[in-house]
Amino acid sequence: MPRALKVFRTPIGFHDAYVAAPTKKAALEAWGTTHDLFARRQAEIVTDPALTEEPLAQPGVVIKRSRGTTAAQIAALPAVERPDPAEDPVEPPPAARTAKKAAKPERKPAPVIPRPSPSALEAAEAAVADAEKRHAEETRALEREQAALDRRRRELERTHAAERSDLRDAADRANKAYAAALKRWRAARAGPGD
Repeated sequence: MPRALKVFRTPIGFHDAYVAAPTKKAALEAWGTTHDLFARRQAEIVTDPALTEEPLAQPGVVIKRSRGTTAAQIAALPAVERPDPAEDPVEPPPAARTAKKAAKPERKPAPVIPRPSPSALEAAEAAVADAEKRHAEETRALEREQAALDRRRRELERTHAAERSDLRDAADRANKAYAAALKRWRAARAGPGD
């Protein structure tokens, strides 16, 4: 009987990756990692029906969900330094202000700093996922090779054991024949009257 599916979750960048699998090991394989994320407390079992519905509908498929809203993710970004209005010089009287305006060019607004692009992070995460998948495939290939070598070794041991048994039987027969021939030879040397 197949094992019941459980839903597992691990954080990946700005997302949570969910997968429905029968075991933790199967979940790690689906995520393409050989590291035990559960031992490192970077993965967990999810029981919330709202979060388990989609993964259970597609067992073995990694479902990514954004962690928090876009607004929450933007709010979590480090604050951008803006000029402090308290550091501006004290306003001169209106007449002096007009004279200064004519002598000084208008102050330009602070440049707008563009929002950072997540493309480098996403590319790095994709590279990590690809490497983990490749490492898992290479490990499985080595395990298959090891299993084949183990089979060959067992076959060789059976062949050697059979050969050893046959050779021991032949050696026993030769020993008995030699002992009988030696006994006859000694009897012949002793002669009839001895």
